[in-house]
Amino acid sequence: MFLKPYFSSNDKQFEFTRQQASHFAKVVAGDFNPIHDEDSKRFCVPGDLLFAVLLKKEGVSQKMRFDFSGMVGEGIALHIDNKCNKQASVVDCNGKEYLQMTREGDINRDPAFIEHVVTNYVQFSGMNFPHIMVPLMQEQKMMINCQRPLVIYESMEVEFSRLDISNPEVEFNGATFDVEGKRGVVTLNFDFKQETEVVGKGIKRMVASGLKEYNQDDIDELVSRFNERKKTFLAQLNQAA
Repeated sequence: MFLKPYFSSNDKQFEFTRQQASHFAKVVAGDFNPIHDEDSKRFCVPGDLLFAVLLKKEGVSQKMRFDFSGMVGEGIALHIDNKCNKQASVVDCNGKEYLQMTREGDINRDPAFIEHVVTNYVQFSGMNFPHIMVPLMQEQKMMINCQRPLVIYESMEVEFSRLDISNPEVEFNGATFDVEGKRGVVTLNFDFKQETEVVGKGIKRMVASGLKEYNQDDIDELVSRFNERKKTFLAQLNQAA
């Protein structure tokens, strides 16, 4: 499966190297958040990679909710804890929980379908910055700390009307940015569409902390750094190919 290069598994455990996690963020999701850089002091595994591995192992249920409760570092041995048929968690050997999934309804375990859902979702998810976040910050006149940007995945919900489908595509359906003091919650709405039919809906929530008054020059510089980092990484990737 396409996820094979991005995690290592042994028996029932799996883990991530910095390179695996960073390459997934950049290559698959188009996510250039600095906390996913290999050399970042605040490095953590992308939440979308945890989500992807969990779906690979558990399948796609008709109704799912994912709650993120911890940041995974390099080389932490993880496994799936199935507490009951309706709940599964990603935990480490000490029982610390990083991601919890609650689910209802039918389950589709077809690897091709899971891969299609995962790749479409994480590519959409990786578009958060700058395409969605910057207009939201402009509207609210508040922005993240451009020197130490920190936006954390909080939760995600998905509900399919049916699972006898093969290639649903994710389509953005609006976003909000609710600010309270120096903290804000970004809510992204999206649909799963197969051809012209809406076959599912979803909500992704992220928490932005350390907010400050909006400054266009600072945002322009942040976007410029983002684009330059993306350009440099893709150039290096092409040279290595």
